[in-house]
Amino acid sequence: MDVSLTRNFCIIAHVDHGKTTLSDRLLEHTNTVQQRVMTDQHLDSMDLEKERGITIKSHPVTMTYPAKDGRLYKLNLADTPGHVDFSYEVSRSLAACEGAVLLIDAAQGVEAQTVANAHLATAQNLKIIPVINKIDLPSANLELCMKQLEDILMIPAEEAILASGKAGIGIVDILEAVVKRIPPPRWSEHPHTRALVFDSLYDSYRGVITYARVFSGAIKAGDQIVLMSTNQKADVKEVGIFTPKMQKVDVLSAGDVGYVVSNIKDTSEIKTGDTLTLSRNPATVMLPGYKEVRPMVFCGLYPLESNDYEKLKAALGRLRLNDAAFLYQSESSVALGFGFRCGFLGLLHMEIIQERIRREHDVEIISTYPSVVYRVKQHGHEEIEVDNPVNLPDPGTIDYISEPTIKAAIHIPNEAMGDILSLVMEKRGTVEHTDTLDTTRVMLTCVMPLNEILVDFNDRLKSITHGYGSMDYELGAYQPSDLVKMDILINADPVDAFASIVHRDKAEGKGRALCEKLAEIIPPQMFKVAIQAAIGGKIIARDNVKEMRKDVTSKCYGGDISRKRKLLDKQKEGKKKMKQIGKVSIPPDAFIQVLKN
Repeated sequence: MDVSLTRNFCIIAHVDHGKTTLSDRLLEHTNTVQQRVMTDQHLDSMDLEKERGITIKSHPVTMTYPAKDGRLYKLNLADTPGHVDFSYEVSRSLAACEGAVLLIDAAQGVEAQTVANAHLATAQNLKIIPVINKIDLPSANLELCMKQLEDILMIPAEEAILASGKAGIGIVDILEAVVKRIPPPRWSEHPHTRALVFDSLYDSYRGVITYARVFSGAIKAGDQIVLMSTNQKADVKEVGIFTPKMQKVDVLSAGDVGYVVSNIKDTSEIKTGDTLTLSRNPATVMLPGYKEVRPMVFCGLYPLESNDYEKLKAALGRLRLNDAAFLYQSESSVALGFGFRCGFLGLLHMEIIQERIRREHDVEIISTYPSVVYRVKQHGHEEIEVDNPVNLPDPGTIDYISEPTIKAAIHIPNEAMGDILSLVMEKRGTVEHTDTLDTTRVMLTCVMPLNEILVDFNDRLKSITHGYGSMDYELGAYQPSDLVKMDILINADPVDAFASIVHRDKAEGKGRALCEKLAEIIPPQMFKVAIQAAIGGKIIARDNVKEMRKDVTSKCYGGDISRKRKLLDKQKEGKKKMKQIGKVSIPPDAFIQVLKN
């Protein structure tokens, strides 16, 4: 098919605005998937995605569409995630497209991720087609959506298409708009073959399968390709497209989106964002990829059974291949043994990776408390980066510690304003300014420490706003702060799995809560065990694990009290001696329960 009849586009939106349902209707209308095999959320291949109702990975699919102008078009679609943690997936899909369908929920209007994704698409110079979805809902407010489209996104309201993915309204209008408004594939006239790697997958039978968008030239089985960033050469075994299953074809031409199976077997050899070219006539200039993403949240992952270490290592290697934002390196802990220090984009990303390790690779794991990357300035030394509290230098050598901040855009209903301001202040944040979006909603622009939003901020935001609040954020600058390392001592021995870096003002409250939790969870010992939270040599909180006691006075039938006292004193001496030589064994599930809480 002529390259001028190809259109590459993706669907972008805030989470739960109906992207996957709309893509289902497009697949049905173009007869890409037969009605008898069609399922809801057809492009969501993971059980996790269907269970949670969210898209985690973007899914490419090739459709053919006979347009009203009488010509047959090839449409390459990518359904993308909506959650802020997966914005790197969106940026990867946008780099492989010329246009984007921007969905807006008719009942909810423009939300935080709608704005963020629209800015991502504009930065890539893509043509945006605005679609107001779910117009069949009784609570739909089209007038408000049109106004927000013009005021917030600066897109003319007359360009908007009214649709409903569930009811199948406006599907033809969207397909016609894709054909007419989105330009044909760019850079197709380039003299050399160039293809952008936007994803990859490990197959235990065929090795590494690379997902690529061909910009110029052609790739077919038998060619020898070169990865431009590493100069690694590989022989192509098979090429194909997604319909949405993998379908083998003879050749991938300019404008096509498909997969390349080569003789590369190692997951670390292919880098997402790389450019493929042919070794017999190689290109010299790489395609512009998307910006490199850096993990923002770190935690330790350890196998529950120590002999699962190699299995966990293999699982992380495979997940790293098709998830460019996920990083890991080996580490060891006195309490938990050998494991890995892993980096994620956010808490949902961390949760999804852990669940995938358990389900797809059958490895039971423990994770340590999440932390961020701090910058530590030592007296007379260069600044160092610390992502693990255990690696923090001696407090006497530290000049100051800087923590990462985020710039957050929080969309909330007017009535939740007071409670959200209190929440932001509690999290050591400042509100820079507020914008009134319409009569019922406002947008707060806040600067907050990343460490403070790690655990419960999003849950509390949803709870206060009854589900109507939404947040998008980007990484801001590092700011010096009064941060200290808090150790948890069990029987005077520090346990590195529970060490954390906290703000001095919050250390006592966090330390007390952690000591109480541990005292509940650690099983009773033969002697009294002290659980303490300490900053340097100063104890800031304490609790005790109950001791098991044998009733040594049970054989006394009356008589003088001194007989009972003598037995109790003897028992006390024994306990004191045992405490000096005794060691506390903490069961692994105690770590799991504390780290979950």
